[in-house]
Amino acid sequence: MSVRRIVPDIQSESLEESAKFYGLLGLEEVMNHGWIVTLASPSDPAAQVSIMTGDKTAPVTPDLSIEVDDVDAAYAVVRDSGAEIVHPLQDEEWGVRRFFVRDPNGRVVNVLGHR
Repeated sequence: MSVRRIVPDIQSESLEESAKFYGLLGLEEVMNHGWIVTLASPSDPAAQVSIMTGDKTAPVTPDLSIEVDDVDAAYAVVRDSGAEIVHPLQDEEWGVRRFFVRDPNGRVVNVLGHR
């Protein structure tokens, strides 16, 4: 299993205002689902930040997202470790398979893979 990218997730009441702020630093919108906007560097598309009002299908908003090449393997390892699964492994309508886990510091991590 390998990590493809790590993206901080920022909860915001104003997606537009937040997107404009990060745009000042040169980031450009690469995804917008209405409740989450992802911005990326044009020169390094893996350098990203996501801004969300709240998660569409999960009970909490994650603090960061880690994309892996095999989300099912990641889920098995994390589950077997005894870590708290906050949101179960499932396919989402926007083309990802994901789960949320709480790290030892209480942060919620969205672990995902694209389908």
